[in-house]
Amino acid sequence: MSRALGLISGGLDSSLAAMTLMRQGIEVTGIAFVTPFFNADKAKAAAKVIGYQLIIENIGDIHLKMVKTPQYGYGRNMNPCIDCHALMFQLAGEKMTAEGFDFLFSGEVLGQRPMSQNANALKSVANLSGFPDRVLRPLSAKLLPITPMEESGLIKREQLLDLQGRSRKPQQALAKEWGLHDYPGSGGGCLLTEEGFSNQLRDLINHDPGATVADVELLKVGRQFRLSETAKLILGRHRADNEALQQQSRPEQIKLRSQNFSGPLGLLCGDANQDELETAAAIVASYGKGKEETKVDILCITADAEFVRRVKPLPREISGKLQIR
Repeated sequence: MSRALGLISGGLDSSLAAMTLMRQGIEVTGIAFVTPFFNADKAKAAAKVIGYQLIIENIGDIHLKMVKTPQYGYGRNMNPCIDCHALMFQLAGEKMTAEGFDFLFSGEVLGQRPMSQNANALKSVANLSGFPDRVLRPLSAKLLPITPMEESGLIKREQLLDLQGRSRKPQQALAKEWGLHDYPGSGGGCLLTEEGFSNQLRDLINHDPGATVADVELLKVGRQFRLSETAKLILGRHRADNEALQQQSRPEQIKLRSQNFSGPLGLLCGDANQDELETAAAIVASYGKGKEETKVDILCITADAEFVRRVKPLPREISGKLQIR
């Protein structure tokens, strides 16, 4: 029996790709990657519904390195889709080689995304992965050049599909025919495609090229304020944000909160001077219950000391210009 290892997002396309192969007797295993920008929740659900083994791997560090300098550039936002798919095929290919799978597959559909799923892009992804002759796209295979797996009889080409274009109706009809009723809607799932998050990530990388996965995780929490080339404030919006900032804070960062009024927790990141600390404290004061006060005491907590800064809350029209949106 042939064994296939597939890139699984958990969406309709990757689910149908897996089912296409399973329907011709191929043993399918999925692999889902976890990064700061997407998780494997949908992939877990799909594997459970359809019934195949799923491998989950965290590739945060190597993926972030690629995101910083993608060979093929970005899409509309900070999404380097061609490089991302190639990296995932590369890592899956290494797993394929190590564990004896026969080939790789994905749910990519020819022409579904004009920039990253045209014929040239699909070819570039396969070549860039290092496993160009071992990559199959079951949903569009009849419209793409025949692969060695099909030529050798490992896969029956006549049982593969010829889907193309942006319409989801053929996939939805196929899902109904095959009894697949529980699947997520199209789109979403990757933070790199979102404009607001991409703006924050771009700001982070521009000001700190050595930013780590931990720094990226903080972009998901609260409001982000750029104070200078080297300093940034993150401000909680609600209790969950405050708790996340508390948990994710590192010793070199300064925590700020109002001493006498309820309000958000602030986290001062980077190399801040006294003026920037003053600005950070004033922003924290302006989002708390003491925002109408003339002066507010802000408790500043470092790894080895605590001190108070008495500041005037910064007007929102000023702090708003510092916010990264």
